[in-house]
Amino acid sequence: MPEGSPQGSATTNTQRGTTAQPPAGTASPTPPPPRSLAEALRARDDAALTALLHARPDLLNPVPGDITQLATRAGTRASVVRALDRLDRFALQTAEALAVAPDPCPYPVLEELLTGTGGEGAKGGAVRDALPRALGTLRDQALVWGDDDRLRLVRTARELLAPSAQRPSPTGLGPTVAEATAGMSPTRIQEIVAAAGLPPTHDPVSAVAALTGLFTDPERMSALLDQAPAEAHQVLGRLVWGPPYGEVTPNPAPPVRWLRDRGLLLPASPRTVVLPREVALHLRGGLAHRRTEPVAPPVGVHREHRPQLVDANAAGQALAALATVEELVKSWEHTGPLVLRAGGLAVRDLKRTASALDTTEQAAAFWIELAYAAGLLASDGEADERYAPTPAFDDWCELPPAERWSALASAWLAATRTAGMVGEQDTKGRTLAALGPDLDRSPAPEVRRRVLELLAALPEGGSPAPDALLERLAWERPERGTSDLRARLAHWTLHDAEVLGVTGRGALSAFGRALLEGRDPAPLLAPLLPEPVDHVLLQADLTAVAPGPLRRPLGDVLAVLADVESKGGATVYRFTPGSVRRALDSGQTASDLHAFLAEHSRTPVPQPLAYLIDDVARRHGHLRVGAASSYVRCDDDAMLGEILADKRSAGLGLRRLAPTVLAAQAEPGALLDGLRAMGYAPAAESRTGDVLVARAAAYRTPERTAPVPVPDGPPVPDATLLGAAVRAIRAGDLAATAVRKEPAGQSAGQSAAPAPGELPRTSAAETLATVQAAALTGSAVWIGYVNAEGAASQRVIAPVRVEGGFVTGYDHTADEVRTYALHRITGVAELAEDQV
Repeated sequence: MPEGSPQGSATTNTQRGTTAQPPAGTASPTPPPPRSLAEALRARDDAALTALLHARPDLLNPVPGDITQLATRAGTRASVVRALDRLDRFALQTAEALAVAPDPCPYPVLEELLTGTGGEGAKGGAVRDALPRALGTLRDQALVWGDDDRLRLVRTARELLAPSAQRPSPTGLGPTVAEATAGMSPTRIQEIVAAAGLPPTHDPVSAVAALTGLFTDPERMSALLDQAPAEAHQVLGRLVWGPPYGEVTPNPAPPVRWLRDRGLLLPASPRTVVLPREVALHLRGGLAHRRTEPVAPPVGVHREHRPQLVDANAAGQALAALATVEELVKSWEHTGPLVLRAGGLAVRDLKRTASALDTTEQAAAFWIELAYAAGLLASDGEADERYAPTPAFDDWCELPPAERWSALASAWLAATRTAGMVGEQDTKGRTLAALGPDLDRSPAPEVRRRVLELLAALPEGGSPAPDALLERLAWERPERGTSDLRARLAHWTLHDAEVLGVTGRGALSAFGRALLEGRDPAPLLAPLLPEPVDHVLLQADLTAVAPGPLRRPLGDVLAVLADVESKGGATVYRFTPGSVRRALDSGQTASDLHAFLAEHSRTPVPQPLAYLIDDVARRHGHLRVGAASSYVRCDDDAMLGEILADKRSAGLGLRRLAPTVLAAQAEPGALLDGLRAMGYAPAAESRTGDVLVARAAAYRTPERTAPVPVPDGPPVPDATLLGAAVRAIRAGDLAATAVRKEPAGQSAGQSAAPAPGELPRTSAAETLATVQAAALTGSAVWIGYVNAEGAASQRVIAPVRVEGGFVTGYDHTADEVRTYALHRITGVAELAEDQV
């Protein structure tokens, strides 16, 4: 029988808040203790059921038909594992203590397992103060049921947390004496009993009980251990806190033999012994855990900073983040990297991007994933699939800087993709690639938000010690097993929040606090960002200094005319022959460049820069390249002769067609690149001889939306859904547990009531007569109904009108007025007077 199944006939009279009040002057009867989880849930009021469904939303998919189904689903392994994973450390320790306690367990026994035999001191007092809250959490989540004198842990949770030969207990305790001696020969049990100094008995069960009584009696157990050799105490000390299993040789040492002969160590296999649970608890002083943690560790202020300094530092990081993301996306708008066949970015492309951004590969992966999460980057979906900016990037660039940062930070806070895992290997040994399909980790948004909440709880300008914050997170949601994902997510969150500008010097910024609270952070960030400037400072060493972020037209042109040499509060650009030629290739002329620099420089244009522009412009286009496969023409035949004589031109396949024309086997693009590598400045020309503008148009993907975060389990239902679900469960439970009247004229012992789960069966005439009578008297009836799709259900209805082959009435199961076809009603039964 499933754990949630009711034993015997249960009614809804035990529902708290809905029971009929006894007559005045009479004492309220004490309700009997629940005999199952289903009965315990049935006794809850609607608010308690709502809290359960809110804490465990997986129980709502689909909505249970009644309380019994709810209890059965709450005891399934997947649901229990999910509930255990969401407990704090002390609530989990309480559940672990119940798993090794007697079943059922009285409250004092549970308290002793958590405080120890003495239970004195500050730690014992803290445990006693925190235990009601932890036990209440377990009860609220339907992991524990029963009164304080008979506490029961849900069977599935006990199986998950109790020790076994295949899975050690989190408490480090082994099996009980009864479990460890199961299957042991009666003769061997008698030998152990005799060696322990107990009176002989021929009943193995009595012998095991006597041995258990000895190990749980502190005085007799202490007297027995006083007789043990000193080496035996060392053996016990190695096993007492777990793991409780140890290997032995066929001929063990005398101390081990002494312990084994007296049952202080029991055989688990031919070469393994185990320390019984009762012995370990005596040696531990009754404690189930080596370190009981009833109170969350505090997250104190490690360093204090002025809030203005924190905000200024964070704003600087925010500005750098905007520049980095913009530079990254623009670097992919002409020839973006290819998409791997399995999805994601190749390692060489990640390295190339990191070099272009002048950062590490791990940092580059973070910026790439951030731009992808914000919907600024995507694959184009073509046959030769590449990554490229999306149309949303252009809209993003037009926003004010503070609003651009808000879009990035909001995407980061909600994203489930974790750039920190790039470069690691999955369970199949494959390397995880940036933008790959296997980087989603559903707990990431929750961990990020919780980290920021802990930072927000500190005084303004206070930053915690990272270890203290990680320890607090580990207490609130301890990792079960060997996984350390949440700790790593928290570590990455602290780093990412700093480089993104959500925090400054480890403390939460004012606009970061607004982001966390769901407010628009842009109004708080905007005054902290410098205004874009419309000028640069040209210097004689062929560099230009931008004293702040440049306005967009100026920044775009300067990015073509010069190369970025260094970044920071002031960006330094360097002019080179290659950068000037790049500007000339884009359609600019030398006079255009001189006018542009004179207009936007607060200092005179240095003579070396003017000479550089004129010199490159004078040589630019002197050579002309066209399609023959390709050709080179020049009015200076001596220059063509020089090119032919140069050994570096051998791979281009050049030959002279005329004094001023060379033909080439290479394509025009390869010929241009080859001549430029030789130090020339050729220009491409059209079929009519005009110079071609070589600058490629920026490429955009088709309209793409930002990736949707992967949810961590089912979504938390809203109040409306929870209220409707509770009403449906109550009504379904009423139909499933209602007591039906005996049909008229039927003798006792011949009840027509069907077995649980079966539909009632009555003739069409009996059905019609019963529902008509119910409509006249206003009473409720129980019906079986088969809908048009063939789905059968049981319902409790109060008929209002019966006509035309249909019955209309209030359906208690659906909590609304419905109409049912009479020919689809399989049967009907009246309810006992106290049911509705």
